Amino acid sequence: MPTASDPAAPLASRAPLRLAVVGAGPAGLTLALLAARSLPQAQITLFDARPLERDVSGDPRTLALALGSVQLLQRLGAWPGDVAQPIQEVHVSQAAPALRHPLFGAEGEPVVRLSARELGQPQLGAVLSYGQLVAPLQAAWQAAVAREPQRLISRFGQAVAAIKPMERGLEIDAGIVEAYDLAVVAEGGVFAEQSRKSLSHDYQQNAWVGTLTLAPDSPAGLAYERFTRNGPLALLPLTPREGQRRAALVWCMPQEEDEIATLSDAQRLTVIQSLLPERVGRLQGISPLKCFPLGLNAERSLVSGRTVRIGNAAQTLHPVAGQGLNLGLRDAYALVQALRDQADLDRALNSVEWQRAPDRWSMIATTDFLARSFAWRWPGLPIARGLGLAALQALPPLKNALARQMMFGRR
Repeated sequence: MPTASDPAAPLASRAPLRLAVVGAGPAGLTLALLAARSLPQAQITLFDARPLERDVSGDPRTLALALGSVQLLQRLGAWPGDVAQPIQEVHVSQAAPALRHPLFGAEGEPVVRLSARELGQPQLGAVLSYGQLVAPLQAAWQAAVAREPQRLISRFGQAVAAIKPMERGLEIDAGIVEAYDLAVVAEGGVFAEQSRKSLSHDYQQNAWVGTLTLAPDSPAGLAYERFTRNGPLALLPLTPREGQRRAALVWCMPQEEDEIATLSDAQRLTVIQSLLPERVGRLQGISPLKCFPLGLNAERSLVSGRTVRIGNAAQTLHPVAGQGLNLGLRDAYALVQALRDQADLDRALNSVEWQRAPDRWSMIATTDFLARSFAWRWPGLPIARGLGLAALQALPPLKNALARQMMFGRR
């Protein structure tokens, strides 16, 4: 049986690991909480430029979490289930022009339906706002800090200016220069604000995001992904407000054809209504929309020396699959598991790189292909895409395998 001083002992039971987590968003806070629980000897410091007293609970940005992410946060005791809207079904289809035929059912067009009930799961995932997720995660972390102030440290209001590699670790400059064994960067941001990474491509597309008010009789817990001529349009179910059913909108358009800014709310509603399947019902209202440029911006490796990047700091993706944060949470989980189980830090980091590669690269490739395909104007491409959807719906084992990958990642 190895002891704490034995070089063959797992890292969790050896000399304290000095771990720095840079970024107190969902991925960074999740990693810090996981590390605090699974690495009881580790000294963990969390840095964020945001002051601790700044209230983040009202941040309205919409997050879609897969079932695996929901379960991870539930195990951490930081899942706000009372405000999250479960996703019970995902409806994927294509707007005209596309192949239409009575064989495709009531809609007359190819549709893929992913159902939690058919998969024997309580839900496919859930939708909530950024603030609704970060606030309880931050509260859980601060509670952990209060219990173990010598081991767990919060450095809110302290931006990290530089991370300098050293021979057996690194130095972090956040006003005061301190030495650490490992730094995890979870500060991602959006594509337009990022410095360019090893793999970068500007899709020349915009994402318009906001909230729609749905008809009172619209199905609850139903998400829509609609492939249009110009790009994907997604509706994600939100918890009702004042008795009204709502959905988060993600509407992607090529920049050279984007005239959404010039439209009135009534005109925007009319256009969106024309693009959606009839099953959505009559749209009742729309919030002000915000616009974000879209692109791929990814590192070739998660690990560089003693620095690990996770979430948007490692890969910023097109929102067509809604998997960005889910990838980040899986990155965090895999890293903490490797640090717990491996005897050597460098070996642990190598194992994370190899373990995460299939899930990470398959998602990068899939979203990149889909994003680029909307810029192609090849004759017959919409029909080919429609036939692909029809084939997927007709092959339950393949469809269920895709659903499991979206829920839990590629294993």
